[in-house]
Amino acid sequence: MKIKAMSRSAQASTRECIGDIKKVTRNINPEAQPFQKAREYTRAVNAAKLDRMFAKPFIAGLEGHSDGIMVTCRSRRSLRPVVSGGADGSVMVWDLASRRNMQVYNNAHNGWVTGLVECGGNSVGGSFQDVPSFYSCGTDGFVKLWKFHGSDDGLPINTWRYDEGGSFKSIDHSWEDNNNFATASDHAVEIWDSNRSAPVQTFTKLWGEDSVNVVRYNPAERCLLAHCSSDRGIGLHDVRSNTITGLKKVILNMRSNCLEWNPMEPQKFVVGNEDFNCYTFDIRNLSEPCMIHKGHVGAVLSVAWSPTGREFVSGSYDKTIRIFNFQQGTAREIYHTKRMQRVFSVNYSADTRYVISGSDDTNLRIWKARASEKIGQMTAREEKARNYRSTLVKKFSHMPEVKKIVKHRRVPKLVKKQTNIAQIQKESAKRKQNNRVKHSKPGTVKHKNERKSTIVREVS
Repeated sequence: MKIKAMSRSAQASTRECIGDIKKVTRNINPEAQPFQKAREYTRAVNAAKLDRMFAKPFIAGLEGHSDGIMVTCRSRRSLRPVVSGGADGSVMVWDLASRRNMQVYNNAHNGWVTGLVECGGNSVGGSFQDVPSFYSCGTDGFVKLWKFHGSDDGLPINTWRYDEGGSFKSIDHSWEDNNNFATASDHAVEIWDSNRSAPVQTFTKLWGEDSVNVVRYNPAERCLLAHCSSDRGIGLHDVRSNTITGLKKVILNMRSNCLEWNPMEPQKFVVGNEDFNCYTFDIRNLSEPCMIHKGHVGAVLSVAWSPTGREFVSGSYDKTIRIFNFQQGTAREIYHTKRMQRVFSVNYSADTRYVISGSDDTNLRIWKARASEKIGQMTAREEKARNYRSTLVKKFSHMPEVKKIVKHRRVPKLVKKQTNIAQIQKESAKRKQNNRVKHSKPGTVKHKNERKSTIVREVS
């Protein structure tokens, strides 16, 4: 009889680290592992606990402004630069890598800085030279073009003036033409050419005479703009049309303060509303929102999409920052600190790993997009273990114990109190509506659809 002996090398039976524990071969046959599910459930509970134990999202606070930070913008083509504008009229350029202030324009505007947007740069590199300039606008009625690395005199490259003596509320740069940008002001949306001193196109009759708060270019359909106005409206415009009115407009129950397009699904956009909610809309059907994102107990002042388009961050008057999945109605993360005041501006970094927030307490804060994520390079074993733990938590996320640990967040006392009050009011209104339907003549009173009741009317 011939016997063939099995032999294994030391490299195949040990891990990559010298002196580490040896590999253990296991039989993956379910019949040989009767307690596999129970063992995985225990590991999922421990993984959820570890995730909350290591959740330390706050990284750093950047100080330099003397008044509240009203608006921020990140570069569309570079990782490092972030620009912030304050209520004192100052504009500052920050380097996220070194967390240092690279450029200061102390008297950029005589009043609030209400809009910032990056302009120029054809390279996808990471240096400031690839992103040479950015626009700013303010309540003083000026639009100014600045360099990321400006001269010592602190003067802008170019300046545009609003002729009617009004103020600018927002600005956005075209994704297609380097010379075109759009502004939102009192009663109008203007399209500008950087080579001209006056707007080349103006949308004045916006189904009303209220001021326009926000204007944003669509990243895919480059001639399409969306705006939010003070009359609680959300409107769409086509730059190619010769009419001075827009394409379509819907009126909500309350005013929207901010609007951003989804970078990966450009037919959708999200707005932050005064009724404490965020609404995701699809331009193909504006009769009702696709999703209602709830959780804030104050007006939503700013929203920003992740470059992946899978989630967005919102900043609110309730002094908290929340991160929402675009398909879920509740936030997966809530960030807050004791000293942070009303959050006027939020942004994602270009690599989706960090969130930048500007608040009324003059601080620009940097947060981790994943609260328990390790900063720096991970080894192969660490990355494998992290993926295994996250998969286990996702697999058992429906179980009560895991679900409770994953969703639990500590919030300020005032936010918790107002959340409980809102829950009581919601249950009371639902009970009242059910009683109306129950004790009324059949067909006279119907249950309300929350999404459809969000839109008051449509205007074409």
